[in-house]
Amino acid sequence: MDFIRLSEEHMAELWPLQRAYKAEIGEECPAEADLASLGRAIQSGKILFFGCREEGRLVACCSVSPTFSTFNYQTSGVFEDFFILPAYRHRGIARRLVQFAWQESGVSSLTVGCADCDEEMYKALGFRLRLGNLYAYEA
Repeated sequence: MDFIRLSEEHMAELWPLQRAYKAEIGEECPAEADLASLGRAIQSGKILFFGCREEGRLVACCSVSPTFSTFNYQTSGVFEDFFILPAYRHRGIARRLVQFAWQESGVSSLTVGCADCDEEMYKALGFRLRLGNLYAYEA
């Protein structure tokens, strides 16, 4: 297993995982324009992607969007896009990928918004401090 920070050069490998992730959580499949937008965000450092390669193939990914937080008055990261191909689950990749993303991103803390059904998984991965509820505002 190799854990790596992904760049815009990895988009061809990342895109199938993004599509599978969106399908698994019941969200609309991203379009080609979304791919271009994501590439620009990665290139500019607005979002950091990390992945796990096994047997020369990208099998897992996650993202960290750095932001300043008054939670601890330091740079924090919003953890998202966490996906492991089903055939590679239950092999320890999840815990190692979260740790790698936290260390490599340079943030002081990670926050994650999750569905109720995923709470125990995130707690097991180290997300233990509850910070209320997360809601999204979209015009």
